[in-house]
Amino acid sequence: MSIISSTGHTTASTTSTLTQRLTAAACASILGACLVYFAGFSHIEAVHNAAHDTRHSSAFPCH
Repeated sequence: MSIISSTGHTTASTTSTLTQRLTAAACASILGACLVYFAGFSHIEAVHNAAHDTRHSSAFPCH
């Protein structure tokens, strides 16, 4: 039988600056917008059909 005891917790904290967080948020927003508009206005039938029901359920025009 083994007894596991913990006397102290060490946490690895990562600090990020406001600039780093804003840059990550801006990059994620741009990527998301590109994906939405690519799927929304794509003339490739496979992409259109894959996202068709989702677009209509969220009132995104695709026709």
